[in-house]
Amino acid sequence: MANSRRVLTLLVPLVIFLIACYFLFKGLYSDPRKLDSALIGQTVPEFTLQDIYTPEKHYDASIFKGQKLLLNVWATWCPTCYAEHKYLNELAGQGIYIIGMNYKDNRTKAIKWLTDLNDPYAISLFDKDGMLGLDLGVYGAPETFFIDSKGIIQYRHVGDLNARLWQDELSTIYANME
Repeated sequence: MANSRRVLTLLVPLVIFLIACYFLFKGLYSDPRKLDSALIGQTVPEFTLQDIYTPEKHYDASIFKGQKLLLNVWATWCPTCYAEHKYLNELAGQGIYIIGMNYKDNRTKAIKWLTDLNDPYAISLFDKDGMLGLDLGVYGAPETFFIDSKGIIQYRHVGDLNARLWQDELSTIYANME
């Protein structure tokens, strides 16, 4: 009886240690840009948000219907968003319809950013308190959602969009959407 307790005393911590090692090892080889989203295949959640430039103007989820588009989540406090912004302007120049969602930010700073760096967004939403971001499962900025013409989220990209990533991977996803 004493031997079996001694074995259990040694075995339980070993099993816990091995399980922890498994999850840590698995995490080393996961791609942080590939965060699963429970919303893939679902419509954008209902919302009402102000236009960033005109607070009296409000938008709802109907803006995501009618054409395929990108919803780009960004903020002035995000250095990666700054790095990504030039390429978003290039995509918009190629005819990619992009809706921007300024996330948990200061409206005045955001407008200055868009004025100084050019505004690639067809529509600019202002999500001051982050509620739509929360509903979308946003972890931070930048994140980009690929939304088809029916308003259904087809893909979620975490991190910046850039020319290499767009050409190697994301342009095919975008092209294959309805």
